Amino acid sequence: MTNGGGGLQIPKVIRRAVVADPGWRLVVADADQMEPRVLAAVSRDPGLMEVAGRESDLYQAVSERAFSGDRAQAKLAVLGAVYGQTSGDGLKNLAALRRRFPRAVAYVDDAARAGEEGRLVRTWLGRTCPPAAGAGEDAAEEAGIPTGDENPSETRQWVPGYASGDARARGRFARNFVVQGSAADWALLLLAALRQTCASMAAELVFFQHDEVIVHCPEEEAEAVVAAIREASELAGRLTFGPTPVRFPFTTAVVECYADAK
Repeated sequence: MTNGGGGLQIPKVIRRAVVADPGWRLVVADADQMEPRVLAAVSRDPGLMEVAGRESDLYQAVSERAFSGDRAQAKLAVLGAVYGQTSGDGLKNLAALRRRFPRAVAYVDDAARAGEEGRLVRTWLGRTCPPAAGAGEDAAEEAGIPTGDENPSETRQWVPGYASGDARARGRFARNFVVQGSAADWALLLLAALRQTCASMAAELVFFQHDEVIVHCPEEEAEAVVAAIREASELAGRLTFGPTPVRFPFTTAVVECYADAK
């Protein structure tokens, strides 16, 4: 199961089982609309950076520019561009996005084309995607995959450490990789900054998944942890993507039980 952002959805029965210690709280923070914000930052699309820098809802802002105020359609279009829904309604949505946010769409289109051609793509901080099966030892070495007796050029569609041998599948993967991989770059710096802040507190960073972080802390530290998450997000954005107007806000809840945060 996945949530709207592509991450694993944790079953409610597990959420109900996660409870803070007596006198402690769980600070549960969800990054808001992470994929389009990362796409804005890496593509440097002026229009998308502008809406991603607003304090208002990003998908609503996109919808007002390209989808006559239809927020649901705008969300489908943006996520479709990132995840590779480029046929049927997805193709029509992509065309509407391209008219309003040409650099953003070109960024993922270029990545998809590179993937289809078997070329490597990189995250914003330079990590490479897995090479296509059959790409040869030079591509594997560039991607950091040890080469040995196994021959990736065999007819299998996929081998460990390599991307699919199917061109369209590689294109969809590469399109997503440049955004989600760059989001992971940002998340690693976010967690490092948050760990540094919490080092002087009793608070403990106990969970991170895709776009959600949980800190376990004494009740009296909860407000400081909420502020620390916000500051770590801002710092990670600057360190990862440089100076941009893009905001990386969180929706944060302070709860005793994880299930109460949703």
